[in-house]
Amino acid sequence: MKGIGSIRMKKKTLGFLAAVLSMCMLAGCGAKDTGDGTDAATGAGAESTALKDMDVDKYVTLGEYKGLEVSVDTVEVDEDEWDSLVNNVYYENITAENGGIMDRAVETGDTVNIDYEGKKDDVAFDGGTAQGYDLTIGSGSFIAGFEDGLIGVMPGETVDLNLTFPENYGNSDLAGQAVVFTVTVNYIQPAQDGEFSDEVISNFGIDGVTNEEELRQYAYDYLNENAQQNYETNVQQAVMDAFMANNTFTSVPEALVQKYSDAAESSITSMASSYGVDADTFTQYYYGQDLASFLATYSEEAAKQDIALQAVANKEKLNISDEELDQILLDRAAAAGYDTIEEYIGETSKEDYREYFLYDKVTDYLVENAKITNN
Repeated sequence: MKGIGSIRMKKKTLGFLAAVLSMCMLAGCGAKDTGDGTDAATGAGAESTALKDMDVDKYVTLGEYKGLEVSVDTVEVDEDEWDSLVNNVYYENITAENGGIMDRAVETGDTVNIDYEGKKDDVAFDGGTAQGYDLTIGSGSFIAGFEDGLIGVMPGETVDLNLTFPENYGNSDLAGQAVVFTVTVNYIQPAQDGEFSDEVISNFGIDGVTNEEELRQYAYDYLNENAQQNYETNVQQAVMDAFMANNTFTSVPEALVQKYSDAAESSITSMASSYGVDADTFTQYYYGQDLASFLATYSEEAAKQDIALQAVANKEKLNISDEELDQILLDRAAAAGYDTIEEYIGETSKEDYREYFLYDKVTDYLVENAKITNN
């Protein structure tokens, strides 16, 4: 069974500037707790980057932060997106045993689910193997002869396709080379004509979903929850923008800027690697600029934002108690599958987490005291 989360990857957006730092922290790459009062991010004897220890009033003069007036667009479920998601959930859960066409041969225009392995000189080559791949016959997605070679094959059958990569193929190791693809046709996808089978749906194994009406409700609930989360993020961003616009900064500690830059770079590099791209490509795609440019902008703005949030925390006497911190970390550890806080946070200092959760609390305080108008 494939639920919505496993078949639908949403493009991430940067809500708060601190979001990148929080990703780094939760991945365990924040400052290490040295146990001697020094900050491992800056080294022994270096300027502390713990904002709770700074006289933040030296760096910022707070403007008005209560009663901030912001206007935010409401976010609603889009009908076309809803229909598309229902369609995706249905067809992604089709299998050979449940809904797949098994009683006729493959034809041009069919979408077939296949397993394949490509070999050159009897050795499998990189990128030439996949399982459960959906391929539309006639789409031209694969090299010449691959799709045509599946026409007339019955689901459940395995065929060997003797093919040759084009001379101008991007991989020089394969360009112009003879290869053999061993392909199994698992099943043919039914036509995506908007007709759904309740019997097929009932076998998906999705809790509470046994027919088309329940499938549509399942998809709607997901989109509605996502829309609400987007709205709340937009509210927070609008309030934060208004808050920051009211503040005046004299300077920003260089050590703090460097700490955020290092943490963000580590986080982005790790995330980019998980997507199989370099950090420059990642930031260009998500933020429209290369890594160095992003870090130069992000790190100073993130430092300013947290200085201002700490100033509000000081003024309003907002804090995260030891008991509150432990409870939050216990909850997060359990949700992530860890038995203890220590396993969850690794080498990251608890004080880094305290600071992060404190700024969440201050942000909530700003939102609760804002005057929000919905468009």
